[in-house]
Amino acid sequence: MKLTLHEANIPIRYPWTTSHGTRTHQRNLIVELSDAGLSGFGEGASIPYYGVTYDTMSEALEAVRPTIEIASFSDPVDFWERMHPLLSDQMFALCALDEAATDLWGKRLGRSVYDLLDLDMSKAPLSDYTIGIDTIEKMVAKMKEFDGWPIYKIKLGTDDDIAIVRELRRHTEAVFRVDANGGWDAEQTIANSRELAGLGVEFIEQPLEADNWDGMKRVFAESVLPVIADESCILEADVEKCQGYFHGVNVKLTKCGGQTPARRMLAQAKDLGMKTMVGCMTETSVGISAIAQLLPMLDYVDMDGALLLAGDVADGVTIEKGKVSFPDAPGSHGNGITWRGVDQK
Repeated sequence: MKLTLHEANIPIRYPWTTSHGTRTHQRNLIVELSDAGLSGFGEGASIPYYGVTYDTMSEALEAVRPTIEIASFSDPVDFWERMHPLLSDQMFALCALDEAATDLWGKRLGRSVYDLLDLDMSKAPLSDYTIGIDTIEKMVAKMKEFDGWPIYKIKLGTDDDIAIVRELRRHTEAVFRVDANGGWDAEQTIANSRELAGLGVEFIEQPLEADNWDGMKRVFAESVLPVIADESCILEADVEKCQGYFHGVNVKLTKCGGQTPARRMLAQAKDLGMKTMVGCMTETSVGISAIAQLLPMLDYVDMDGALLLAGDVADGVTIEKGKVSFPDAPGSHGNGITWRGVDQK
């Protein structure tokens, strides 16, 4: 196989603000695995608050390039198991590699990945659209730009959280989900849950800091809304830890190392009686299309990352008012890379 690393530097549609800070551009890694005239693609998103950048991911993959390029595989699960010991401290890079291998697997066999996984897309949930933190007026404007979506996810963690949700509620009857990204304490979360329940909020994602297990035990018992783990559920070993502290888990392919471990995490969460969700980073249609292959395994999905960007790199899945449509092509990501509004190398 041949390994090719592409850099995609993409403007974000609006400055992207969460409780972790603000970004205006997204510099992502696109991995291409080529073999016998076919190419599979995967993506790693740069997320500074996780210490992950384009440079850290590309350096990690360059260090193991010889091993990757002499490898052969008929099953991406086997390939992941061989690559994991080499990249266990670089899960975002491993994710990009696993997505590329999985896409290549589908293209070799001439079938979509979800078909190879025997998943029924008639059971796919609708995606939400995320409203990043801003002034209340701008948050309303962002929502109206994507008017008519059935579900909106609202980033919170400000001094005006309830006022934000109350004002957004005036402009839509859609379902709301809120994500505090660890910006609240237990007392706030319990109080906010009562207010938010009356404003049509479905659940609260990651209200407390990731390691505040004592606080989450109290929130789990007293919140009137379900709570979903994000930063508290990174790797496979974290799923069982979340039982009794969260009602569900949001699995991020980038953080756990790709589609291969994500499938195991989702199955384990189901076995433990927990709700399942996959979320995205600010990713192009390469990463979003990889998520889409797992939709029937999910209760909820947040896969709007490509819509938050001012450019894209692939003809993958499309999302219209929450409904996902798939390209008529094998694998995950359509027919290849098509740079649109993206500085690339």
